[in-house]
Amino acid sequence: QVQLVESGGGLVQAGGSLRLSCAVSGRASSIFGLAWFRQAPGKEREVVARFRTYGDTYYADSVKGRFTISGDTVKKSVYLQMNSLKPEDTAVYYCNKETYWGQGTQVTVSS
Repeated sequence: QVQLVESGGGLVQAGGSLRLSCAVSGRASSIFGLAWFRQAPGKEREVVARFRTYGDTYYADSVKGRFTISGDTVKKSVYLQMNSLKPEDTAVYYCNKETYWGQGTQVTVSS
């Protein structure tokens, strides 16, 4: 069993920044392979970024150059630094590892 707990969402103006955190715990848990997804109202859940390992990351085209995913094996956490936020980034952001999901954290970007 793996537990994922997100934090760091909130309301920010367009052009602002937020940093999301995902803490991983449980049996045989690891930060490698952890991903961030998001789901906007009326839309399908989509992958935003993935932390495969140090120096090996993936970003959706819509966030490249604005978002940065990073990990800390000591703190067993993965972070998503979101800069230059746009209203279209508004969504519930979820942490994912294999078949496990966090509860989600709301990010709202006002124009």
